[in-house]
Amino acid sequence: MSVRLKKLKPLTPAFLDSLGFGWHTDSDGTPYVADEAVMVSETEAEAYYTAVNTLYDMFVEAGEYVIANNLFHEIGIPFNLVEAVRLSWENDVHWHLYGRFDLAGGIDGEPIKLLEFNADTPTALYETAVVQWALLKYNGLDETAQFNRVYEAIGENFKRLITLEGDVADFGRYYEGWRILFSSVRGSVEDEMTTRLLQKMADDAGFHTAFCFADEAVFDEEEGIFYHDLRHEYWFKLIPWESIAVEESDLARLLTNILRNQKAIVLNPAYTLMFQSKAMMKILWDLFPDHPLLLETAFEPLNQKQVQKPYFGREGGGVRILDARGRQLQKGEEIYTDQPAIYQAYTPLPQDDAGRRYQAGVFFAYEGCGLGFRRGGEILGNMSKFVGHLVDEGS
Repeated sequence: MSVRLKKLKPLTPAFLDSLGFGWHTDSDGTPYVADEAVMVSETEAEAYYTAVNTLYDMFVEAGEYVIANNLFHEIGIPFNLVEAVRLSWENDVHWHLYGRFDLAGGIDGEPIKLLEFNADTPTALYETAVVQWALLKYNGLDETAQFNRVYEAIGENFKRLITLEGDVADFGRYYEGWRILFSSVRGSVEDEMTTRLLQKMADDAGFHTAFCFADEAVFDEEEGIFYHDLRHEYWFKLIPWESIAVEESDLARLLTNILRNQKAIVLNPAYTLMFQSKAMMKILWDLFPDHPLLLETAFEPLNQKQVQKPYFGREGGGVRILDARGRQLQKGEEIYTDQPAIYQAYTPLPQDDAGRRYQAGVFFAYEGCGLGFRRGGEILGNMSKFVGHLVDEGS
């Protein structure tokens, strides 16, 4: 699998700062954003789009299966969020705003395979929606020559909080001045600026919005969610649901009661925790065995080269590559190792001529809406690089 690259003039730190993208330099002093773009054909871009649309429908069917068969424990849903998952699933107003599918393949004729779905708090939104677009523009290239309408698609999906499956053009007829409060935790520039980017998308869509850090919001199970004494009908939190369950159990209880009393809607909804769990790969394999977009996945080791993944790991933490006899070949950072794990059949990531590997990340907001790549080794950790793409219309 050969990845074709186009060399580009890099965006300077000062330019990235001007975009609000302050996490442009890794801890080792190297640039986080690559000065290259992955070349993809129109056919490959369309295949990524079609794949994630198909996969999302499969996740919805799998979610229905988990709920109908009470499989929350099997996929690692904390007991104190089960009711919130059910409540959000059963009411259509709890709209899934956006997520990111991580995929292997899709380049140079290799089949697309699902690795996981970052459905709750996906990273790389700023990079995909803004930075890679700016990289093309900065280099005098056609900035529209990408599979990238993330900004527009999420803006339209904000409107669907009101219109649901209806025409987003009807938003103005039904919107009654409802407010969205956006929150991140203190101390993370990336989380704060990503949250503020989403706030800007909601502003552009026509909502009244505000931002505060999570510790500044006030939660009342009988009245709803407040900031500066103003009630907000929606709360967007860039805080993983599993972290709320484990580290903020009182907040998990309050949010469940707020959902039960229909006093606010939380974005992304609690049911996205089901999609976020790597254990859903096992449910998908049970429901859609041998599906061409899936990799065989089990709760026990497989008799083949495989990848062991913790249910709620991030950025390669706790991941291990094992051979057919279960012997470790490679491992990621030693975190999340206290969690149960799934075993997923190994599939190689595309490589460039230097042996660097590429994982596609495709954002989903009602439909597939944008492509970007992470580059690194066999296990992509927090030192992996972001690589934009360019659609080669002649291929």
